[in-house]
Formats: sequence, C-alpha cells, structure tokens
Amino acid sequence: MCEVHIVLKGIEDVRSFVKEVILMDHEVDLVQGRYVVDAKSVMGIFSLDLLSPIAVQVHADNADAFFAKIKKYIVD
Repeated sequence: MCEVHIVLKGIEDVRSFVKEVILMDHEVDLVQGRYVVDAKSVMGIFSLDLLSPIAVQVHADNADAFFAKIKKYIVD
C-alpha cells in the first residue's frame, strides 16, 4: 500500500481528482481520522473535512504514476 496526503480546495479539485482516481485499476481510499471513504465517490469525499489534509491510500505496490497525476493536490 502507498500513501500520500492531499488537500482538495473546492468542487473543481474534487471533480478532477475523482476523474484521475476512476482510471485506477486498484482500490483507492481516502482516510481522515476514523473515516475511510472510497476515493471514487464524490459524495464520500464531500463527507470529509476539506479544510484539513486527507490521506490517500492506494492498494498497490507502486502508485508513482498515479501520484504524478495528482501531484498538484499533494502536501508534505
């Protein structure tokens, strides 16, 4: 499993992020505190606090190509 943290600042960020996640063959989860939602679910993402960083967990051995596509959302 690979993990990074992201920040989605609004509706357009959520829409473009989900468009990239949908292309993934692997499972992708968003984790914030005790909440885990499917990253392919727009409604699930809006149930999270978008003002705080969100962990992205990709259930694959290597997710570098995916992380390169979402690099504008990744925070340190």
